[in-house]
Amino acid sequence: MRVIVITPPAPVVTWEEADQHLRLDGDDEQREMVERLVKAATQHIDGPDGWLGRALGLQTLEARMCGFCDLIRLPYQPIVDIVSVHYLDGAGQPVLVDPDSYELFGRDLGCAWGKSWPTPGAYRGHADTVRIRYRAGYAVDPDADPVEPNVPEPIKQAILLMVGDMYRFTETASDMNIAPTSIPMSTTVENLLSPFRVYA
Repeated sequence: MRVIVITPPAPVVTWEEADQHLRLDGDDEQREMVERLVKAATQHIDGPDGWLGRALGLQTLEARMCGFCDLIRLPYQPIVDIVSVHYLDGAGQPVLVDPDSYELFGRDLGCAWGKSWPTPGAYRGHADTVRIRYRAGYAVDPDADPVEPNVPEPIKQAILLMVGDMYRFTETASDMNIAPTSIPMSTTVENLLSPFRVYA
């Protein structure tokens, strides 16, 4: 299974929160750089490419696989809902699966009672014959506009600490010591994030 991002999430840490954390007193000249640091820190831990193995901000993902199985475990929880399920027929044309034929059980997608998965066609041009599009991430109300994130506080604090480190150390090595030292993810950041990390 491979997963791609269809709709990326909005930032889960605001400029105002970063401004307060860094004690910038609303310095708008710093805003663009700080927002880039927030984005970089978030991308480091969020979504399919992130260290945490989970979705933070509400985002639309698509899981692609070669066929159906009884229960399909969707990665990057928390899973909010299923947008659509498609498969490719023998001619390589997408076919929408009837939403009444499947159910979401936590992070597992399975057939509804008395239903079964269709059999995708043996279309030679594609290994990804089944495509499950779903929404994942922390949100107070996933259907609100705008969406208000509801990311656990330890994760938000870890992002702020990472932003603080990158803001303070603009290079990857410090010249304060005789021998340059790299600046990795701090122990505090890792301790805050570790309880939320999902291992495959």
